Amino acid sequence: MGTRYLGGYITATEQTPSSSSATGVWQIQEALTNTKGETWQVPTPSGRALFGGGYESAVVNTIEFVDIASTGNAADFGDLSTAVYYMDAVSSSTRGVWGGGLNTGGSSVNELQYVSLGSAGNSQDFGDLEAANRQPMALSNSTRGVFAGGLNPGYSNIIQYITIASTGNTTDFGDLTASRFAGSGTSSSTRGLFMGGWVGDATNVIDYITIGSTGNATDFGDLTTGKGTYLGATGSSTRGLSMGGMRSSTYSYDKVDVIDYVTIASTGNASDFGDLSSARHYNSATSNNTRGLSVGGADSSSVNVDIVEYVTIASTGNATDFGNLSAARNGLAAVSASHGGL
Repeated sequence: MGTRYLGGYITATEQTPSSSSATGVWQIQEALTNTKGETWQVPTPSGRALFGGGYESAVVNTIEFVDIASTGNAADFGDLSTAVYYMDAVSSSTRGVWGGGLNTGGSSVNELQYVSLGSAGNSQDFGDLEAANRQPMALSNSTRGVFAGGLNPGYSNIIQYITIASTGNTTDFGDLTASRFAGSGTSSSTRGLFMGGWVGDATNVIDYITIGSTGNATDFGDLTTGKGTYLGATGSSTRGLSMGGMRSSTYSYDKVDVIDYVTIASTGNASDFGDLSSARHYNSATSNNTRGLSVGGADSSSVNVDIVEYVTIASTGNATDFGNLSAARNGLAAVSASHGGL
């Protein structure tokens, strides 16, 4: 038997790979040529999570990463091509895409920018959202990234999608059940959930879509309380979690430490999971299929935090310390090479 190399065996009989999913046998030179030319995907560290952009004392373009399966502080990955905050992001196992947000001048942008998760570096242009948009919600499976809602400049109900492996502008998907912004999204490989947000006040609405098709969102159920201003949402292939957020005027707009969960394949109201170590909003979240991370945000006094903490998604309980960002910031967006949608 020949030597194993990048998905095939090297033998006397050569077979040149023809696509990113090719298997077979080929020469080392052919393998190197196809890898360099991105004819197929180079394996990505499956546990990697990236955190991009946000607001410190000013808008930043920082991208940092961690290995979700371990613990420790975030390390430098590269920079976004445009410094933004209040955006959201989607990812496949190899590529992360950030969309929308506010730039350093305080203007909403329609820009989509991407990185290859397996190699550190700066983002590149991907395409554009349908319109300039801040505080959208986003989710993805292995092929599609879906953005929904936001402010552009009024409350939006638009759902739009991209094919993550290519580049280009978004395509219309359908509409949310109600226009809103500053909620969060999570998904399994087939179903996506948009959780909470702001509709003149914080809402407890959960909508769902079938990611592989197009069409309007359908009511799923309710969060345990209305939450907006980016409750970090993430999950496994079976469970969706929302972490933190800001409650409605009924509760004097207080920030919360609440973690809710739902079973993605069913419908119904969320149940209590546990608590973050402290109340916060404008945090982000991501996961592998086992652990969910809450990242950054602003605390109950609206002071930015550098906290990264985690939960074990299949159980219930309070969050545990993971490490820290390089600087305290809110309004960032996270992606992962192994989230529940993959």
